[in-house]
Amino acid sequence: MVEWPQTVMAAVIVLERLGELILAQRNFSRALARGAQEFGAGHYPLFFLLHTVWLLGWLIESTGSSLSPFWPAWLGLFAGGQLLRYWCIASLGPCWNTRILVIPGLKAVQRGPYRWLAHPNYVAVAIELAAVPLLFGAVKTALFATVANAVLLLLIRIPEEERALQLFYGVKEDKL
Repeated sequence: MVEWPQTVMAAVIVLERLGELILAQRNFSRALARGAQEFGAGHYPLFFLLHTVWLLGWLIESTGSSLSPFWPAWLGLFAGGQLLRYWCIASLGPCWNTRILVIPGLKAVQRGPYRWLAHPNYVAVAIELAAVPLLFGAVKTALFATVANAVLLLLIRIPEEERALQLFYGVKEDKL
């Protein structure tokens, strides 16, 4: 049986994701109206699948167990990741999306965490994918999700995003 802490965390994450998808769809429609071009649409379902498997994975793996003895650290890491995620969303404003969109005539964002990191939102997601399962002792799910996310990001998503930025803006990200 899934305990109440897992239920609460799952509800928070599902509500958060639904809100983000609504915001992303609104921004997507606005971006298209401004002539945006989408890149990497074919790999988008892989991330949706990863996040769904991740959510179900840590819920199933942690069934019947309590919080990790290190739960304060994992919860703190999760909270820090969420702060970074929403700083990214605020910094990108109406340009934020779960998809790779390039709007002609706009410059690449260089404010907020984007001053220091090329892909800070991906750092926030990586933190979440590891911290939440570890909060509940779901080590296998944390490991699987972290590796799968890294493969998808490093081999598919980031190269596609870099290609889009280079093509439209002549920007080559030289940050970490």
